[in-house]
Amino acid sequence: MSFESKKYWFKSKEYGMGWTPARPIGWVVLVLHGAFAIIAAVYAEKTAIMYESPEKFFILIAATIALLLTICWRTGEPLKWRRGNKK
Repeated sequence: MSFESKKYWFKSKEYGMGWTPARPIGWVVLVLHGAFAIIAAVYAEKTAIMYESPEKFFILIAATIALLLTICWRTGEPLKWRRGNKK
C-alpha cells in the first residue's frame, strides 16, 4: 500500500533507517516527547536525582525514548534500511 492510503504518522527516512513526522499528529508526538524530556531533566535537577542517583535519571530518559520509539514503530511506515529513491 502507498504512504497516503495508510495515513502513517511517521514516514521512513529517504536515506538510512528511521522515521520523520509526516502528519500533524506526528509533529505533536515529537514536540510532546521533547517537552517531557525537558520536564524530566528539570525535575531530576530540582529533586537532586541527577546528582545523587544518575542511573535513575538515565532510566527516566531511556523510558521517554522507548515510548517515542514504540509510538513510531506502531504508527510509522515499516522500518528498513534505505539508500534513497531509485529512479
